[in-house]
Amino acid sequence: MMQIEQRILIVADPSERVSRLCCIFDFLDEKYHLITKDDLASLTADCRYRALVLDTQSVTAEFIKSVKSSMPWQPVLLSGESNLNGGNVLGTIAEPISYPQLTELLHFCQVYGQAKQPQTPTSANQTKLFRSLVGRSEGIANVRHLISQVASSDVTVLVLGQSGTGKEVVARNIHYMSDRRDGPFIPVNCGAIPPELLESELFGHEKGSFTGAISTRKGRFELAENGTLFLDEIGDMPLQMQVKLLRVLQEKVFERVGGSKTINTDVRIVAATHRDLETMISENEFREDLYYRLNVFPIEMPSLSERSDDVPLLLQELVSRVFNEGRGKIRFTQRAIESLKAHNWSGNVRELSNLVERLTILFPGGLVDVNDLPRKYRYIDVPEYCVEVSEEQQERDALASIFSDEEPIELPDTRFPSELPPEGVNLKDLLAELEIDMIRQALEQQDNVVARAAEMLGIRRTTLVEKMRKYGMGKD
Repeated sequence: MMQIEQRILIVADPSERVSRLCCIFDFLDEKYHLITKDDLASLTADCRYRALVLDTQSVTAEFIKSVKSSMPWQPVLLSGESNLNGGNVLGTIAEPISYPQLTELLHFCQVYGQAKQPQTPTSANQTKLFRSLVGRSEGIANVRHLISQVASSDVTVLVLGQSGTGKEVVARNIHYMSDRRDGPFIPVNCGAIPPELLESELFGHEKGSFTGAISTRKGRFELAENGTLFLDEIGDMPLQMQVKLLRVLQEKVFERVGGSKTINTDVRIVAATHRDLETMISENEFREDLYYRLNVFPIEMPSLSERSDDVPLLLQELVSRVFNEGRGKIRFTQRAIESLKAHNWSGNVRELSNLVERLTILFPGGLVDVNDLPRKYRYIDVPEYCVEVSEEQQERDALASIFSDEEPIELPDTRFPSELPPEGVNLKDLLAELEIDMIRQALEQQDNVVARAAEMLGIRRTTLVEKMRKYGMGKD
């Protein structure tokens, strides 16, 4: 794995210009390391620096070109005159050296380094967790990057996004990648708990503090001690509770309902909502001071419709999860996947997950095509495949239905004898006459609507159309 250094590496021979550059880096409190070109290969074989500064008076043009081609991930700055800018050579530090110029070039290096950051997980634990954030789209990659940045700190995180996008998954990733991973992760849905019970749920209560409080009970803040408290749907929290939550965030203390003892708390807060909190503030439905306490580090989850190219990977992950739970495994045709990519997904990943479970029940171990999807997910018009059945097979099916255990069809006595006559009958003609009569009756009763007549006869519409064509029957 490539090691990332925050130092600046200067490749140069001693000179007055190099000394001036080092003095400026000292003034800016930038860490740097000065080496010669002969030391560069051994130092940078498996390491990337914040910036690599090459002194054009100390190295040749061929050496600079070699560095550009061999280390394309490394942001490079040149000190002195040169026309070799481009690629990973982001600019030239010209004399006289100025603060605005140097800080701008260092910022270019920072942006370049983030863009070229190797997408390698830091641990097996992180790999397992990030499987829940499947996707290669820019939006989900940015979410994973933000989680990696904020997990190690204790700042409050606000996760924003539509319902079903996986906000709790983000909160769990933050917890299990933090130093609090050995502590509890306690989720609370602020919108699912009645307002009059939310205070007791969060802070606990003393025995006898209200009707039904038959014993002392710890709240979610106490249960989450030394861990993470996930406040889901924070936008649904009543205003009076917002005031009490703000005090806990500011002072790190609270009291149980009905109690007077002050309890210290050490929990990390991750909040989430699908609502527009800034609009709620303007409508006096959410406290502005609480919003700024929660919105220290916002992470916005993209909707599934914004990253439709991730649908195939999500399908693969969801199918694997269902299979690992022992509930069968399905596969999707390419055109079924393309049809699903075209869907709007108002329910986001949760809706896709529910669809996979439904299809697993309907087609266990099967292959799902467009016409197997529920109608609202079909965006590709594919002709329905009908199995051709020979006339002999149709006759056998008709005979099987006559001699089955189902209720016998009442036939007109004048046309169909109840007993076989001595001279016998033409069974083929008799069955054909029976079919024609049943089809005619069904069409008459259903006002010549073929689809409803087919439903009445218990056959598919296409089968009824074929039979009508066979017997020369029209709707009239």
